[in-house]
Amino acid sequence: MTLALLAEQLFNGVQFGMMLFLMAVGVTLVFGIMRVINLAHGSLFMIGGYFLMAALAWTRSYVLAIPLAFVMAALVAVVLEVIVMRPLYRRGPLDQVLATFGLTLFFNEAVTVIWGREPIPLMVPQLLAGSVEIIPGGAYPVYRLAITGVAIVAGMLLYFFITRTRVGALIRAGSDNREIVAALGVNIGLLYTLVFVLSAMLAALAGIMMGPLLSVEPGVGDPVLITTLVVVVIGGIGSVRGALVGALMVGIFDTLSRVLIPIAISTNATSALVNMAIYLLMAVVLLFSRTGLFAAHRG
Repeated sequence: MTLALLAEQLFNGVQFGMMLFLMAVGVTLVFGIMRVINLAHGSLFMIGGYFLMAALAWTRSYVLAIPLAFVMAALVAVVLEVIVMRPLYRRGPLDQVLATFGLTLFFNEAVTVIWGREPIPLMVPQLLAGSVEIIPGGAYPVYRLAITGVAIVAGMLLYFFITRTRVGALIRAGSDNREIVAALGVNIGLLYTLVFVLSAMLAALAGIMMGPLLSVEPGVGDPVLITTLVVVVIGGIGSVRGALVGALMVGIFDTLSRVLIPIAISTNATSALVNMAIYLLMAVVLLFSRTGLFAAHRG
């Protein structure tokens, strides 16, 4: 493997990891604060891509389409939280899993009815087309760098919001003892709606950014959700810091394994080994820490 190829794959791993971070931090927020297992999170990734596609068809401009897609995703999240999620807050994990899995099936069929089953490609924004030379002889797409940059900025803004604002303090307090926070006069229902909408918008952001790289199609968020759950388990359930570290670990490990394993091993089982790589990583982490890397920490 040449140095240029290795550098390119490392950048790809970081970009993939930061996209997974946006997904994982949403799952972490919902579970860590609301104690809800949300298997519909991959559907929010999917509808982010579909809403971007629909907004682009209407506005013909990424500048207008991206905010519009965010607004539509936020509205869907509010409806979901009020109608579906609120009754689940005091229900058991099995009810939460069944209900949110049912939402996944619903969204997959809904986008099929509205937009069909055929994959819909999205063009990279003209401003971010092309590539730059990251090392001598190694060109790298500008759009992938932009995804990494946007994800980093989103993560920094989220950290500031959670740790430096009054609403963030209420969110952290509500995650520890919702009864006391409610007794202080805080509207816990409104706070939970805000958390769910925030997590949905992070997932939609990931779907919007990955739309031009992945064809938008029914179920496109399902494999992303599975990988996201691996990230959450590795990083530690309920830890934002763990979501970041786990996402980067999984993103880089998965990307490099897809390049290095076929080079090192050329058998009929190569593709299976590639697909198993991140699960082996998860098993190793759990072997040394049964609760993930940062499960003892909040935030």
